[in-house]
Amino acid sequence: MRNSLTLSLAAALLGTALVTSPALAGVTALKTKRVLTGLTYPVWAGWAPGDNNRMFILEKRGAIRIYDKATNTLLPTPFLDIDVSLVTNGTSVNDEQGLLGMAFHPNYAKNGVFFVYYTGGAAGAYTNVVRRYNRNATNPNIADIGTGATVLSWADPFTNHNGGDIHFGPDGFLYIGTGDGGSANDPNGNAQNVNAYLGKMLRIAPAVTGTSPMYTNPTTNPYFGATAGLDQIAAIGLRNPWRFSFDRLNGDIVIGDVGQNAVEEVNWTTGASFLGRNFGWRCTEGTSCTTLTGCTCNAATLTAPVRTHPHAVGTNGGYSVTGGYVYRGCLMPDMNGIYFYADYATNNIWSMRYTGGVVTEHTVRNTELAVSIDGFTMNQIVSFGEDELGEMYIVDQGSGAGSGQIFKLIPATGDAACAPPCVAADLDCNGVVNGADLSVLLNNWGSAGVGDIDVSGSVDAADLAAMLNAWSS
Repeated sequence: MRNSLTLSLAAALLGTALVTSPALAGVTALKTKRVLTGLTYPVWAGWAPGDNNRMFILEKRGAIRIYDKATNTLLPTPFLDIDVSLVTNGTSVNDEQGLLGMAFHPNYAKNGVFFVYYTGGAAGAYTNVVRRYNRNATNPNIADIGTGATVLSWADPFTNHNGGDIHFGPDGFLYIGTGDGGSANDPNGNAQNVNAYLGKMLRIAPAVTGTSPMYTNPTTNPYFGATAGLDQIAAIGLRNPWRFSFDRLNGDIVIGDVGQNAVEEVNWTTGASFLGRNFGWRCTEGTSCTTLTGCTCNAATLTAPVRTHPHAVGTNGGYSVTGGYVYRGCLMPDMNGIYFYADYATNNIWSMRYTGGVVTEHTVRNTELAVSIDGFTMNQIVSFGEDELGEMYIVDQGSGAGSGQIFKLIPATGDAACAPPCVAADLDCNGVVNGADLSVLLNNWGSAGVGDIDVSGSVDAADLAAMLNAWSS
């Protein structure tokens, strides 16, 4: 139960501290700087909870690499290598199969558990797989491959549209973005079929030990216990969600969903309203009607994207959206709350705010970001990354073995340490521990993830005490 004394103090603080000012316009001039090169088809970069020194990078072929910031080196031995043994067709830049996603358990610092998403099987019997591993008991730079255990898998009829992003949400559950299974026009109608894993956002509670059960289904999932519909489904109607993220401040979920012949789209909902959403594919592409069956185009029951980009050249056009993150770092305070995303085919980079159901400050960032401050060029933006301090990175897949790069988003004046520095209790990383941080902590009470300052696996009175001890620091 909540400690009544500390909560009373928290309520009093909220009453005086949550005085919000209008959102600052994102006016800081931006650049990128190249952090790392020499990668082979990188597709994702991330950080383990509480560890801002090591960047974990997925190489599509089936390897996880570690970049050590303290020594500025890419460690020669992969953290995990399941290239030949498990992963299918991860060696081509043009193929959509491979090792596609990774998620650290919120309590990774103590239990060492992480999850990966990859494509397996062979032609005619392809599968999508979510698998659990542990880090090595004595060497944190190596995973224990012998601990691998499949959590969830399902058949996939074609090589393309595999989704592949996985993240733990603020509620402590694992979210899994799946593509519609591939080919064109979703020929099997998977995205609207509530009895299929494909074209969905799944949501499960994975076990961290043992082999049975490997996971349970949250009872709040929209089809849990229903006659029709899989218990694992959180939302439907996605074509190929290529990178989604949670806003670390408020839990909003933002999805970049790759279009087919006409439109790329960005979907944005609050975490509280996400469950049960239908994002419209295959009867809707963006806001355009496809004339395909499965649902009624632009019906009130469908969730429309907040931003679309037509298939076209030019700074508003795209052909394969790459979802990003809402910036919550402390290097550029006026960028706080701005979402960055891109297009894989055109290398367009955009940013925008989304507040109260309205998109504002939509900006093309190509001139600022396409060429880094040190003179290097990105050519295939396949993912974004967010470190433990909320700073943002861009993953450039490159065009051949060894040409993959990682860039950091920085002010045009250069990279520098945050002043004042971010501390664990500064959940929005804006330089001060205040009512905004307290509000986030209380909203996530009892869950794992955002607000779990002591990394105990749950947001509780100990975290509240830690925040109050750091108040105004």
